[in-house]
Amino acid sequence: MNTTLWIVAGILAFLFAAVGLMKVVTPKSKLVDGNMPWAADFSDGAVKGIGAVEVLGAVGLVLPAVLDIAPVLVPVAATGLAITMALAAVVHIRRKEAPAVVVNLVLLALAAFVAWGRFGEYSF
Repeated sequence: MNTTLWIVAGILAFLFAAVGLMKVVTPKSKLVDGNMPWAADFSDGAVKGIGAVEVLGAVGLVLPAVLDIAPVLVPVAATGLAITMALAAVVHIRRKEAPAVVVNLVLLALAAFVAWGRFGEYSF
């Protein structure tokens, strides 16, 4: 189970880091024109802030455990990312973007799985 938790955390960290960095470095107009039309509903600062939260969450999923410095931050980061995905799902439900809701719920479930495992029996 420990290996499974590491794999899921690693995949989540990669995905959230990639998408978060894209939100931080790409102008909002390009995000809206691309595959993130929801960004039109938010200010530029809010979109960059969401991206920063995702990047920090990605770092928090792996780095504390790898460095063995405050490994309790791993399930905290996973919980934060699960909450982020729950809020993202609400935005996509309001915008009637069903495929995005499915992605949000899958990521939420994976983050909740990591949080459950690392807060519980498989903590560091």
